[in-house]
Amino acid sequence: MLVFMILFMVRVAIGPSIWDRLLGLNLLTTKTIVIIIVFASISDVAFLMDFALVYALFGFIGTIFVALFLSERQRKLRAREERTHEAGEGN
Repeated sequence: MLVFMILFMVRVAIGPSIWDRLLGLNLLTTKTIVIIIVFASISDVAFLMDFALVYALFGFIGTIFVALFLSERQRKLRAREERTHEAGEGN
């Protein structure tokens, strides 16, 4: 599992696109949650399950917010490019 986490970190670091980085970060978060749950089960520490649940919730909400931010940014960039293209055709 640690090998996969290293590969996900490489995906986050090199991309190639921001969406690949977001996917790598999401997978890294998921594997971290799995490790916390396994450790909590083995060591019989109940509060780690709560910690894993909160970590999963924050990871999900963070992924949604970043995805919304990126999609809105891409929409604005496309609108700007269309305005520039239309202005160029008017000449």
